[in-house]
Amino acid sequence: MPTERPSLGAYPYQTSITTRWMDNDIYGHINNVAYYSFFDTAANAYLITEGGLEPATASVIGLVVESHCQYHVPLAYPSILRAGVRVDKLGTRAVTYGIAIFEGRQTLAAAHGHFVHVFVDRKTRAPVAIPAPIRAALEKLTPPGAALE
Repeated sequence: MPTERPSLGAYPYQTSITTRWMDNDIYGHINNVAYYSFFDTAANAYLITEGGLEPATASVIGLVVESHCQYHVPLAYPSILRAGVRVDKLGTRAVTYGIAIFEGRQTLAAAHGHFVHVFVDRKTRAPVAIPAPIRAALEKLTPPGAALE
């Protein structure tokens, strides 16, 4: 069953991503696994720039526990993409991002999906509360009516 293509305006944070030669597959389009890399890049770019995350040294880190992507139109190298990020659900220890990928100046998503981070202690990998600066940044991406815990 076809899914409606989300529009760029539904994503309050946006970042550019440049495709790479290696993103294309033998079929001449960006391979499906690259989209998950784009999702990870966009979510972490936001956590670093807006939430103060220091990925190499932070005592609390986000681990991906779930992801999903729906594809609408093929993309290919070379392209400048935009990733849009929002928060669909914000819990005490986890966040579900809504993320979409847009080509160039297109306003309808080429692909979209979700990505779930659970925040854990770096050493023990035990789930912990989302650090306050990161949570405050995530709340800025949470639209009215989204699930908050």
